[in-house]
Amino acid sequence: MVVLNRIYTRTGDAGDTALSDGTRVPKHDPRVEAYGTVDELNATLGLARLHAEGPMAAQIGVIQNELFDLGADLSRPRMAADGEAPYEVLRMIQTQVDRLEAEIDAMNAALSPLRSFILPGGTPLATHLHLSRTVARRAERRAVELAAGGDANPVAVRYLNRLSDWLFVAGRVANANGADDVLWVPGASR
Repeated sequence: MVVLNRIYTRTGDAGDTALSDGTRVPKHDPRVEAYGTVDELNATLGLARLHAEGPMAAQIGVIQNELFDLGADLSRPRMAADGEAPYEVLRMIQTQVDRLEAEIDAMNAALSPLRSFILPGGTPLATHLHLSRTVARRAERRAVELAAGGDANPVAVRYLNRLSDWLFVAGRVANANGADDVLWVPGASR
């Protein structure tokens, strides 16, 4: 269990921070960028959840919790050393990706095929979901950067990729199952 009885520690005042294994790195380290972007994504989903109801609100709540798991995963380098940790290391697992895929399939079943790209907009919920989608894509790029260096959980990358798809489809659902999608009109202002 996490116990936070003191919010400021002053340990980061010189511009560095501790990863979950205790390693100190600069606050601009790619790993910090990756889990910081996941934290930003979680905040944007909090805004979306303000407008959601029923099953979608519950699904967003599950995703927000998983994003904390994802942040913990990304904040721990050296996956090969997980077995040496004095605690169970929290890593994303394939069943989390599989659940997102099942939810995407269920939501997408009610949608008509796209005949145009869509613009972020429509309902407040859809707009916030599209904003979250763009932040998810940035978080994915940051995680891919870590993976290219050989030090990121490949399931974490897959989760972010699938989550951006989930957010896109959920945005369409939030726009009256696509009926209120804002369609891109190429060259409309020419």
